[in-house]
Amino acid sequence: MTLLDGKKISNDIKDEIAAIVQKMKDQGEKVPHLAAVLVGEDGASLTYVGSKVRACERIGFESTLIKLPHTTTEVELLNKIDELNQDDEIDGFIVQLPLPPQINEQKVLMAVDPSKDVDGFHPENFGKMALDMSTFIPATPFGILELLERYKVETKGKHTVVIGRSHIVGRPMSILMSRKGWPGNSTVTLTHSSTKDIANITRQADIIISALGVPEFVKADMVKEGVVIIDVGITRVPDASRERGYVLKGDVDFDNVSKKASFITPVPGGVGPMTIAMLLKNTLLARELRRKR
Repeated sequence: MTLLDGKKISNDIKDEIAAIVQKMKDQGEKVPHLAAVLVGEDGASLTYVGSKVRACERIGFESTLIKLPHTTTEVELLNKIDELNQDDEIDGFIVQLPLPPQINEQKVLMAVDPSKDVDGFHPENFGKMALDMSTFIPATPFGILELLERYKVETKGKHTVVIGRSHIVGRPMSILMSRKGWPGNSTVTLTHSSTKDIANITRQADIIISALGVPEFVKADMVKEGVVIIDVGITRVPDASRERGYVLKGDVDFDNVSKKASFITPVPGGVGPMTIAMLLKNTLLARELRRKR
């Protein structure tokens, strides 16, 4: 069993980007600038955005964090997005989800300039991805592809089962794993809450990508020997014995499933660190595209 070490690979990617940024600095070029908009005080979002800012500092990017109160109206947020769209100093930006209930997430994602949409959520970028055109791939699916590629996991002709159909992970992964190329060229089954007898389907899978958010949903009797497991789920499960009062669990029963797997991602330390690394990669791409204009 090989552990797909997202922490190590993400650090490799950050080092690679840092070397490119240093070269840009040496040549007197403008370095990439990533902005993040955070509405409210959601704990997980604060932690995640903080990690992004620190990652920018480490590799030499400029970064801007815009914190808005949870009472921010939809119009106020849309105005802020318009400002960022017009700001030539900003190469790419993200609006951290989830948003407070008074704000329509779809409206917000539509308002982001597609050329600055480094999250890859705008319909224009999603459509280009589906058509195999060059674009920003959503950071988590992009990170999964990078893990498969760097660990040389064979995907051609394999049966990939994706659990979960969100627009952020499940749906794009199903498209990317079936694309012509590598990683890709696999036959994909997309499963979800209405799928009947899901265990019968997962037992046929060569590769399982689970993005369900249900702790330890995938059990050892649901997988075959030699399966490749990509666990995207990360849930805080209360645990009084821990100092923090909780433990992080993935969608997969790691202790038992890992005994049958050929490759598996840990939680934490698997897909999570890759998401931030690929967001930085998308921001570098945004800078390069803006420079060519």
